[in-house]
Amino acid sequence: MSEVVTGEAVVLDLRLARLASRGLAMALDVVCQVVVLIVLSLFVLTGSVDTALEIAVGLVVAIAVLVGYPVTAETLSRGRTLGKLAMGLRVVRDDGGPIRFRHALVRGLAGFFVDFWALGLLGAVAVFVSLSSAKGKRIGDLLAGTIVVRERMPASTTAVVYMPPWLAGWAASLDLSRLPDDLALAIRNYLARQANFTTTAADALAWHLSEDVSHCIGVPVPAGIRRVDYLSAVLAERRAREQAGVGMSGPSPWAVPAAPPAPSPDSNPFTPPI
Repeated sequence: MSEVVTGEAVVLDLRLARLASRGLAMALDVVCQVVVLIVLSLFVLTGSVDTALEIAVGLVVAIAVLVGYPVTAETLSRGRTLGKLAMGLRVVRDDGGPIRFRHALVRGLAGFFVDFWALGLLGAVAVFVSLSSAKGKRIGDLLAGTIVVRERMPASTTAVVYMPPWLAGWAASLDLSRLPDDLALAIRNYLARQANFTTTAADALAWHLSEDVSHCIGVPVPAGIRRVDYLSAVLAERRAREQAGVGMSGPSPWAVPAAPPAPSPDSNPFTPPI
């Protein structure tokens, strides 16, 4: 377990992936890459070219697969290859947020040239560096600013995301397409950890997070509504749309005309710190 502090000052407890699980994930990925190489070689290397050109083409194809496979998979799936998916692992940024193409590209290039293949002695360098790192990082992770974590978290760290009934109709009309993944992750972990904060710290974090959310989606916190209820309503609506596969742009299909949300029964407006 490792503590990571996000840009919103929320402390996350992440279960770091260690050498054994990462090694198994890598082995599965190598099997996938070998299969892809064999299939491509049947189409590219037809035997109708001279030996030198055939070797050159084969080298280009091998590099494309060994670098392109992890970069493409981690970019499209936000940090998972087929091997990581099977082992329940994911690559995330050092602050716990999802990785982007540049992170995957740095990891892929470092993996080919330093960690595993060209100069990596078939993974010996990656193993040595990972064992020397407190967070199990290989060189690619150090350069990209990433860590590999286990996605299957204990139930005790699961965020309690609920939809306040008085905010359901209001939340259904929101356009959540501009709410970034890393901010949603920070909210989810805040909701899971808020009981561990002092009242003052919890209120201050809720205020800062809700201001960030309102800036992204363009909808301020309704008057008289607790910030934590606002955050939970936005996250619950986002999760409902993800599960229904209806997209985040514009009102949700189940949105109905609704009156402005009424203040929650235990409304306790928080004044931001000066």
